[in-house]
Amino acid sequence: MLSRLAGTLVPAFGRLSVTVDADADFAPGSVIAANHTSLADPVVVVAALRQLGIEPVVMAAAGLWRIPLLGRALTREGHIPVYRRDRRAADALDGAAEALARGRIVLIYGEGGLPRRRDVAEAAPEPFRSGLARLVQRTGAPIIPLGQAGARRITSGSRLKQIAGAITAPLRRPALHVHIGASVLMSDEHPFPTARAHEAVTSAWRTAAAHLDEPAARTKSSLDLN
Repeated sequence: MLSRLAGTLVPAFGRLSVTVDADADFAPGSVIAANHTSLADPVVVVAALRQLGIEPVVMAAAGLWRIPLLGRALTREGHIPVYRRDRRAADALDGAAEALARGRIVLIYGEGGLPRRRDVAEAAPEPFRSGLARLVQRTGAPIIPLGQAGARRITSGSRLKQIAGAITAPLRRPALHVHIGASVLMSDEHPFPTARAHEAVTSAWRTAAAHLDEPAARTKSSLDLN
């Protein structure tokens, strides 16, 4: 249901395009790591993945489960609530590990939250939390880096601006782009999985932003300069 709903909603709110690296591999039991910029981008990402025939298990903020119809649908489809700053936070990694063991593809947001910026511009992904690294170290799952750009043009900023953006998006239909990079497999050669994953997602995001001619895509991050 979630993928079908996203596939229906996104074309009404924006113009979505998707690109995939030639070396990208959607192997069962992989983790898709995406950058998080807007309340709209999870729907954009799920719609893009649906175009590729992928329906991931999504790790999402637990507050969504408090919405009656949506919460029941999320539970029924096996999506995973993430309780931040709560003793139940570790349960999300347990659920993700179980989904990966069943051969599902899991979607996770390494940043663990939204940026506090109020503008609509693109910016490189913020530092990742440790959850993604702990999950792949525990399971050995490869990481599929996903960069998305344009979702902030649908909704971002203050609550009033978010509402106004969502209301006017069907008229504006902003350009949206999702790019999926080559899979990254953590090993002894990459002893810092959080930094390695962040670098890969940043590279995918830069490709997505370049498709929208975003100035930020032409600015090298500190990871590229080291």
